[in-house]
This record gives sequence, C-alpha cells and structure tokens, in this order.
Amino acid sequence: MRMKIPAVLTLALLSFTLCTGQKCNLAGQWKNDLGSEMTIDTVFKNGTFLGKYLTAVSSTNKTIVLSPLIGYQQLTDLPSFGFTVKWLFSNSITVFTGQCFLNTSGQRVLQTSWLLRSETQDPQNNWSQTRLGYNIFYPLKKRN
Repeated sequence: MRMKIPAVLTLALLSFTLCTGQKCNLAGQWKNDLGSEMTIDTVFKNGTFLGKYLTAVSSTNKTIVLSPLIGYQQLTDLPSFGFTVKWLFSNSITVFTGQCFLNTSGQRVLQTSWLLRSETQDPQNNWSQTRLGYNIFYPLKKRN
C-alpha cells in the first residue's frame, strides 16, 4: 500500500506537468479589445522580436499608419514581455508590458498595460503628456 501512494502521486504530478507544459508563443497576428492589430514576427533565440502595429484609436486627426515595434520577452513557457511602438503618424511613443497566458481552452492571450508619451514644447505641460491603459490581445483569426 505504501508503494502505491508515491506512484499515484508521481503519476498525478507528471500528468499535471504535461497538461500545463504548453508554451505561449508571442509570434503571430493579434487584435486587442479596441480593434488595434499587431503582428509579431519571429521571436529570436535571445528573446528579441520585431513587428508592426496598427492602432484603431488615436487622439490626432492625422491619418493612422502602420508603425514599427521592437520588444523583448523572457524565455519561459508563459513569458512576460515588453515592446515599444514608434508611431509614424505622431510624435508619440507607446511602451507595452505584459504576459502571455493560455486561457482555459488553450488559446493564447496577451494581457498588457501601456504608457503613451506625447511630446510637448512646454515643460509646464509635462505632467499631462503621459497616458496609461490596459489591453487584452487575442490571436487574429485568419482570413480566407
């Protein structure tokens, strides 16, 4: 009887490890809760990645264009990450930080927080030039 308990515990632990051993990969096309879309190209062996971001929202009246992003991720199964978007249609920069998760159905989900920094010519306005927010990204469904 004593030998059965460790064997059962070992099997249970192995089963849990195999079920949760899936990796959350950042590479691919994503869409967030506001409709913004991004593509993260291959994540390199050192955790760096490049991509593109098309925002669905903006406080400028200029035409929104696809903008480059560069980032880093930790090399773990559910990595934390950070990336910067250099907006090509404004003098602003946004930094995102977050983590890649697998939801209960095994779908990848990116939960992020961000800071958007706008440019000002007057140091007296510095206090109002940073906005913050939160977005959830889901894999973009492939179009036929």
